[in-house]
Amino acid sequence: MTQDKDAPLREDIRLLGRMLGDTVRDQQGEAVFGLIERIRQTSVRFRRDDDRAARQELEGILDALSREQTIQVARAFSYFSHLANIAEDQHHIRRSRAHLIAGSAPREGSLAHALARAFASDHEASELAAFFDTASISPVLTAHPTEVQRKSILNCETDIARLLDRRDRMVLTPEEREHSDEAMRRAVLILWQTRMLRPAKLSVVDEVANGLSYFDATFLREVPRLYASLEDQLAKRDPALGALELPAFLRVGSWIGGDRDGNPFVTAEVLERALAMQAGAVLGFYLDELHTLGARLSLAAGLVSASDALLGLADRSPDQSPHRKDEPYRRAISGIYARLAATHRALLGSEPPRHAVADAEPYLNAYELSEDLDILHRSLVANGSAALARGRLRLLRRALRVFGFHLAPIDLRQNSDVHERVVAELLATAQPDVDYRALDETDRCEVLLTELATPRPLASPHVHYSDETEGELAIFRAARRAHLRFGKEAITNCIISKTDDVSDMLELALLLKEAGLLRPHEQALDVNIIPLFETIEDLANAPTVMDRLFALPAYMSLLESRDRMQEIMLGYSDSNKDGGFLTSGWSLYKAEIGLVEVFAKHDVHLRLFHGRGGSVGRGGGPSYQAILAQPGGAVQGRIRLTEQGEVIAAKYNNPEVGRRNLEVLVAATLEASLLTDRAPAPRAEFLDTMQALSDTAFASYRGLVYETEGFERYFWESTVISEIAELNIGSRPASRKKGTRIEDLRAIPWVFSWSQCRLMLPGWFGFGAAVKAWRAAHPDDGLARLQAMYKEWSFFATLLSNMDMVLAKSDLAIASRYAGLVKDPALRDAIFGRIRAEWQDTVDALLAITGQKELLDDNPLLKRSIRNRFPYLDPLNHVQVELLRRHRDGHDDARVRLGIHISINGVAAGLRNSG
Repeated sequence: MTQDKDAPLREDIRLLGRMLGDTVRDQQGEAVFGLIERIRQTSVRFRRDDDRAARQELEGILDALSREQTIQVARAFSYFSHLANIAEDQHHIRRSRAHLIAGSAPREGSLAHALARAFASDHEASELAAFFDTASISPVLTAHPTEVQRKSILNCETDIARLLDRRDRMVLTPEEREHSDEAMRRAVLILWQTRMLRPAKLSVVDEVANGLSYFDATFLREVPRLYASLEDQLAKRDPALGALELPAFLRVGSWIGGDRDGNPFVTAEVLERALAMQAGAVLGFYLDELHTLGARLSLAAGLVSASDALLGLADRSPDQSPHRKDEPYRRAISGIYARLAATHRALLGSEPPRHAVADAEPYLNAYELSEDLDILHRSLVANGSAALARGRLRLLRRALRVFGFHLAPIDLRQNSDVHERVVAELLATAQPDVDYRALDETDRCEVLLTELATPRPLASPHVHYSDETEGELAIFRAARRAHLRFGKEAITNCIISKTDDVSDMLELALLLKEAGLLRPHEQALDVNIIPLFETIEDLANAPTVMDRLFALPAYMSLLESRDRMQEIMLGYSDSNKDGGFLTSGWSLYKAEIGLVEVFAKHDVHLRLFHGRGGSVGRGGGPSYQAILAQPGGAVQGRIRLTEQGEVIAAKYNNPEVGRRNLEVLVAATLEASLLTDRAPAPRAEFLDTMQALSDTAFASYRGLVYETEGFERYFWESTVISEIAELNIGSRPASRKKGTRIEDLRAIPWVFSWSQCRLMLPGWFGFGAAVKAWRAAHPDDGLARLQAMYKEWSFFATLLSNMDMVLAKSDLAIASRYAGLVKDPALRDAIFGRIRAEWQDTVDALLAITGQKELLDDNPLLKRSIRNRFPYLDPLNHVQVELLRRHRDGHDDARVRLGIHISINGVAAGLRNSG
């Protein structure tokens, strides 16, 4: 009899759903519970049987709800989506553990699978260890506003997940099971009674605090464990590697507190506050670990030996307690703790929560602390206690090497237009005869290079500059102070949004010189200058721009101080909004090919930074397939990618899920660097076909979004964009400028809005038109060519796989209700008719190319997940439409707005990757 592997998932969903139902009944009364249950059953019947009568009944019930009933229904179905997410995450953990326990072959995406593939391809363990010597992998947390969940809600969900996990792992007695169920009911009750929405907008400092919670939950513990696991797997394969300790190739980065592009609330003061908060978090972690380590390493001198260095460390310790006189390891750790506590005071100006035994000298840097921990390690290994060195001490030593005293490098980012204005103002003051902004590109570069050649600063302390210029200079000066205070790893990257030429790079270089982060006389550059190429046009020009930049001896001399490593950031979100899903993906791919060639020509090391969002419409999708689909030579062991919005919580709020996602990044980078380069390059005819598809898709997308009269009004009336802009989900405005122009709207709310109305338009529009045109032009072999591309070319297969997911999450029937909000019937019918036709053409094209009979046939797990969610998601969409209609008809009271925002929360939770 075949085992139903999903039975435990359904059992968990039923358990959590029953507890939520009981909570609703107890808290809101039988009538509310009965109403919600009737809606649920009707929605299930409609989805299961495609029953039109059930749909009409469902719409009738929902349209007749009072405002108070509407809010209760929205809350109930929103919370069910949250609980279903918890159950699914737990099921993934359960299946992964069962796989490991059974001793099955390693799963795709795991480190074990990647190593097995490498070994099967004749790579030796020593060769893989050498690969990690030069590797650089970094997920970077951003504060982009799509995380609609409050941290309090996430904390409640963490408690429920922990209880569900305990039920899974332990055989409980009847009494223990009863206590477990009672604790679960309490946790669900707390969730129900916790306010779902924030009463005020987040500040940047709030966003920093939220980001730090993921370090506490996952990164500080799971990153060191990942290193340990990888080292052990390599050493097991080749015992000659001994006690292998890999360099810190995997680090977690952050934009939170440093990303100023479009966020006026990120200031020098905020940056310094963020750095201090990060340092406080990591120093507190180290102090806690040392305290626990000291309590456990109660090794007595008469029973164990210690090295001279360890004894010296113990003798220098201020711990003079007679009770620990013969416990050198404890005394040494007490001394280390005292010095780290002094470091906490020196760096942060405050006492740590737990005081040291006495005062001591602070550490000058993280390296000094690392040396002391290494003394502990070597003494234990040399004196028969290697097993103790492999425990908590090993993980602490690894954490220190990864996180230092700064926790995570904070990237600085600003728009090139701001840099241009600041440089122009500085030059106008120092050289009144130079009108910088009136110069062409060649003359600009000449002026900038002249200034970069001299150590003389442009800014004068005797001149009052504009607030913008003062603010930008203050940021870079704060970065310089951070280097002196926390070490150069605290801030390593400066990113230029909307880079379109060489002068954009040189302008940033000049501003870095003003703060002492670039020193011409030393030919030293303390941070990476990173261009961000975003639009379709900028992506096309990226290789040429970098070729011209590398031709400048002055810039290359600075790059020498960065080990000839140049990072390039690619903007998925804005290229997608600019040119559509297909053209964005193709433009990114072509840009990478061109950049690989340019970097090889100039003998410069390339590191790509992928600005991927959570949704497919912003470059999202499974990270593993995305990394493997990169063109040959684009990875080379070095990759960074953004983790944004609600995706951060989905990936890293649960430690086990977080560890799995970190492994995926490492495994994919290893495979893309060492294994996929052996695969044949795509055929020339594939590239030509892709260009033809892109040209048609681009024209179709631009024709709808930017060239159709009235489309802007259609978008604002048929989606929740106005209401999303009011949500308290981030510190950054939804638009770059005041007004409703699509061009000025940020990519995040653009995609988020389309996902809420279940159209997901940025993730597929234009593909159907492109395939139809291609097949019409190639009636004999057009489809066969596309099918071959799907089977043989991972890039094209990944594009279609992501689009498959997006189309499966869309729903034209529900989207039509949102279209009904458009006041002009002719405009509504014309535009929604085009969207409906293109959607059907896209689905037909996808199925024809992949050979599937239905969407997601090749991904049954996701197909079941979506099918199970829709009956609980549909009512939220129907409620949202009705509330939007009331709101826009003038019923503008707080309860209606609350209901809209709750429904946005629930739909985002149900879709999981909405922004």
